[in-house]
Amino acid sequence: MDIQLIPAFSDNYVYLFKDPTSEAVGIVDPGEAGPVLKALERLGWRPTHIFNTHHHADHIGGNAELKKKFGCTVVGPAADRNRIPDLDETVKEGDTYRFGTQDVLVFETPGHTSGHISLWFKDASALFSGDTLFALGCGRLFEGTPAQMWQSLLKLRPLPDETAVYCGHEYTLSNARFAVTVDPDNTALKRRAADIAVLRDAGKPTIPTTLGVEKATNPFLRADDPKVAAAVGLAGADPTEVFAEIRRRKDTF
Repeated sequence: MDIQLIPAFSDNYVYLFKDPTSEAVGIVDPGEAGPVLKALERLGWRPTHIFNTHHHADHIGGNAELKKKFGCTVVGPAADRNRIPDLDETVKEGDTYRFGTQDVLVFETPGHTSGHISLWFKDASALFSGDTLFALGCGRLFEGTPAQMWQSLLKLRPLPDETAVYCGHEYTLSNARFAVTVDPDNTALKRRAADIAVLRDAGKPTIPTTLGVEKATNPFLRADDPKVAAAVGLAGADPTEVFAEIRRRKDTF
């Protein structure tokens, strides 16, 4: 698929994409309509679908305007059917949604919110993870528990290493600064942190990342690595406890 990254607000990303062999055009998490409308005009595309990963306003705020203008089908988590206005179709864990010629596999990934979903476009090797998995981070636990978020990340971790990860925010620089404090001996992480600083200094996005890179460098995906556990003073502890400690530290970093 042709996937376009659209900055919104101060650090959000909206994603616009087109199925290569049909007229299907999708939008993921349009928090505001304005930047999406400009991109659509530039590309000459007409959207057919809006996908929402969760109910937060900075991910659904543009739904109504875009749906009114284009008649898009709005697809979102069944668990949030009462919290996302204009929702037309709902999906849940294990569903496969057909978008043009693409199969979209649905993962329920609670933690950031109770109804959060992540969407894997298998043939395009693209994962839209919303605010569950970030580059070098994960979402704050507004409605879920550390155990829920850890289990959500474990659902995504087995996907192929080449999977491109499109997350909801440009948080990577601050995530990198934190990550090296809980995984100080990870040379791949140190190299990546330096590369990220160069990209952000140039005003360039750090997204997409790949799942393989995240598996090697994202401490939130590595809570079951003995080196990470030892670095946070929890050698031999259950990975859920290690994850909770990493998340606690990030919340106050």
